[in-house]
Order: sequence, then structure tokens, then C-alpha cells
Amino acid sequence: MSTVVVTGATGKTGRVVVADLLEQGYDVLAVDVSVGPAERAWADGLGLRLLGADLADYGQAVDALSGAGSVVHLANIPAPGLRPAAHTLTTNTAMNDNVFLAAAHNKLDRVVWASSETTLGLPFDVPPRYAPVDEDHYPHPTSTYALSKVLGETAAEHISGWSGIPFVALRLSNVHLVEDYARVPGYWSDPHARKWNLWGYVDARDVAQACRLALSAAVTGASSYVIAAADTIMDRPSAELLAEVFPEVRLTREIGTHETLLSVRRAREVLGYEPRYSWRDVLDH
Repeated sequence: MSTVVVTGATGKTGRVVVADLLEQGYDVLAVDVSVGPAERAWADGLGLRLLGADLADYGQAVDALSGAGSVVHLANIPAPGLRPAAHTLTTNTAMNDNVFLAAAHNKLDRVVWASSETTLGLPFDVPPRYAPVDEDHYPHPTSTYALSKVLGETAAEHISGWSGIPFVALRLSNVHLVEDYARVPGYWSDPHARKWNLWGYVDARDVAQACRLALSAAVTGASSYVIAAADTIMDRPSAELLAEVFPEVRLTREIGTHETLLSVRRAREVLGYEPRYSWRDVLDH
């Protein structure tokens, strides 16, 4: 099995993705910009190769992907508001462009990368046009972070066309680890507190599943998929939440009691993605 490079490998999501790929027998090269003793210890514990590289530098991106078969590109400033707005835009765009061009230069077989639910209009200070929100509710960036992902999807489309490499963008919802679920009951008293993404979330283990499936899915060109949990993060029915907070937003179809309002239908149909994990299993609610 050819090597899969995972960028952003030591981050919250990256560690889960790396562990999943190793468990499934993939040969993995982990790449991240900051590699200190703690990161080395983590990699050594997994018997994992870990390379420090600044992907905002094209030459380092080319070197990092040299000899690989595919890349799961997670490295980016992971949210708006963490760094100055312009820095977020230019840094993420540089990393994405460099990794995509390096993949083409090295003739990789596949690029899987982390886009974002924010490309769909989040935060929903302006109500969505409809629900469940799907891939067609795009592009509607409302921050430079979201714009960096839209620009990334645009670059992916053209570089895929030039190179013939399939590019799979995963529009990830708000990623949760198991330990994050302890905070979930604190969300329930105010439905407005998490209206910003229609009460969505995704378990990091399901992100790992999506990344792995995207590496072998029968796709061509550049395609994008919403990746979310099967349910919302709230303890109330989804239709009731929508009617209270966004009464003007129409449902385009019937939904299950707690069904996600970030549609994963396309990911199910094309990638074979099936969300397996929920806060309800952890909190026994």
C-alpha cells in the first residue's frame, strides 16, 4: 500500500485520522509545522514517521509529498478568530495551493483535504435559504477563514483538471472528541447559542472514516461533501429547533426526530460515509 501523507497530523483531528489509517494498514507519513518533544513522543509511540515542514513554503510541500501515493491535507489555521483575518486568509490559501500544486508535481493518485461547513454560510447570522443545508448551499463565505476554504475548493477544481488527480474536499462540521461531549448538556438551555451551524457537529472518528473512504472512493475531478454527525448536538427535535430559531426557513423534506440539519446524503451516496458516533452514546441520553 502506497504512503499516505497526513498534514496537520499532530492536531486534534489529525491524530485521530492518523490512528485510523494506521489501524487499517496504511503506511503513513505524518507532517506538521511544529514538531517538539511531545509530538515526537506521540509519533514514536505509534511507530510513526513524523516530518516537520512549513507547508506555506512550496519547496517544503514538494519535499513532504515526494514519494507518496496520496495526501490527506488537514493542515490550516482551523477556525476564524484565532489569528488576524488577513493572516488566516493568506496562510491557509498558501498552504492549500502549495499542497495541491505539490501533489500535481509529484503525480499523486489522490488528494483528500479539509474544507469546512463555513463555506455554506456559517455562522448563520443570516438564516440559511433552506434546510437541511447541503452542498449546493455554496459558496457563501462570511469570514476570511471560510473564504480560504472557498478559494481552496476553486483551486482544487482547476488543479484537478490540469493534473487528472481526483480531489475530495470534506466540508467538516464542528469536530468533537469524546472528551468534548461533557460540555454538550450546557448547550441545551439556549437554542440560539449554537444556531451558528444549525446545531451540527461531527465526531473525530467519523472524520477519520470520511478521510479513509475518500482515499478510495470512485470519484473523478474535484468534488465536495458535507461531513457531519447523523444527529444534532441538542436534546430537542430538529424541526422544533428550526421552527423556533429560524421560523422563515423551510424544510425541503421530512427529517427524523434528531436528524442533522447539515445533510450528509451526498457523502453517504458517493463516499459510503455513515456516521457512527454520537454524543448520545457517551452521555446515555
